[in-house]
Amino acid sequence: MPDEIAQDLSAKIASGVLSVGDRLPSERDLCTQYAVSRAVVREALSQLKSDGLVAARAGSGVYVTQRDSTNAFRFQNFSVSDLNRLEEAMELLVTIEVAATRLAAKRRTPEDLKKIKRALIGMEYAIASDRLGDEEDYQFHQAIVEATHNQHFISLCQHLEASARNIIRQARSNTKTNHADLLDAVQDEHNAIYDALKNGDEKAAAEAAARHLQNAAERIRIYLA
Repeated sequence: MPDEIAQDLSAKIASGVLSVGDRLPSERDLCTQYAVSRAVVREALSQLKSDGLVAARAGSGVYVTQRDSTNAFRFQNFSVSDLNRLEEAMELLVTIEVAATRLAAKRRTPEDLKKIKRALIGMEYAIASDRLGDEEDYQFHQAIVEATHNQHFISLCQHLEASARNIIRQARSNTKTNHADLLDAVQDEHNAIYDALKNGDEKAAAEAAARHLQNAAERIRIYLA
């Protein structure tokens, strides 16, 4: 659904129905227009942002902007059943996340730890409520990136937002559907990352992040097999 909405809005921009400087309908209006949830609309908008087609203005909304080819890179969304694409995506994401987690362990503030802990607790509630918890999972990893206080890391991960969300959603969906008993193991991996960050242990944080992402990829491979 996010792909279809992004493609529809892209077509409107390309055809001139939406011109540079035009404000897009609000998230609520887009939800009504496409009959989808706000999470779906936000993912579609994140794709348009990654493509340089729109930009958000604080407190004002999302506007059509001039396409900038230097900002046009992003993963094309794909199914985790495409193992070659999954391998390539995980190689990049592991490299970025491990480096970011190591740096976050060094620079995190008490407020950063609160945000990370809040997302961690949110995942626990999601599991207890038999929900997927993919949004909370993404917020957990995003809060860690923000704890680097490095704008380049933050901007890059925002650029990859749609693809990262896609992988997280499919990974958690596979875990919940095929091996619900492993949800606790996944949460233990998240707890290990948080504990290392809280202790300021850069090496342990990096190792915990690498282990979590490698295990996530391996769980998907097992399910597909």
